[in-house]
Amino acid sequence: MKRYMGIDYGTKRIGLAIGDDDARIASPLGTVDARGGLADHVQLVLAAAGEYDVGAFVVGMPFNMDGSEGEQAKVTRRFGDGLARESGRPVYYFDERLSSHTAQELLRPAELTRKKQRKTEDAVAAQVILQAFLDAQPTGPESV
Repeated sequence: MKRYMGIDYGTKRIGLAIGDDDARIASPLGTVDARGGLADHVQLVLAAAGEYDVGAFVVGMPFNMDGSEGEQAKVTRRFGDGLARESGRPVYYFDERLSSHTAQELLRPAELTRKKQRKTEDAVAAQVILQAFLDAQPTGPESV
């Protein structure tokens, strides 16, 4: 069984989710505050990953609606590349377009305060990204 950490990378908060290729179900973990610079963000995620025996990372890539990479996608790719370099583990990039919107829709019935919803939304967005990644693998993520 290989365990994956889904990541919704943001400049204020980084949403995290966990899932594996056995159960193929992603669950939100929470968020970490994106303090400091890119190297700090990598270390924050690695610290969280250490608690879950993560074998690979799935980073949501914020493509533009036309499929091109804008500035945030370039920053996200630098984060993912740093994560791969520091962890020695594979990093998969997966299209995150509309993941935040999906997360908002999933949280709407919970009637959370706006502050609590924002914090929860990033973890649920990471879950949405990771679940889509797991669902896209016909025979399991090892085939990626």
